[in-house]
Amino acid sequence: MRGMAKEKVTITLDRSKAEAARSLLGTTSTSQTIELALERVIKAERLRRDIEAYNRMPQTDEELAIAAAGYRGGLEDDTDWEALYAKNESYPA
Repeated sequence: MRGMAKEKVTITLDRSKAEAARSLLGTTSTSQTIELALERVIKAERLRRDIEAYNRMPQTDEELAIAAAGYRGGLEDDTDWEALYAKNESYPA
């Protein structure tokens, strides 16, 4: 998401939360803090949705074999797991 056009916006926020976040993140401005926080929220929510989509469909024998072999890859990649494992009424969530 870096390099996208940015524009000024007006928001209302709790300054103590913004300062706490700045301190935790080591950012130098409220804008930088909010930018980083939004990036992390987007990434976390996409990962949560990917995991949810992946869990909608039972694992295949091949996938179970990979897991048993100690596969150390992850779901945190560019694969759109939600689309790949679209909700299927045969496999309730």
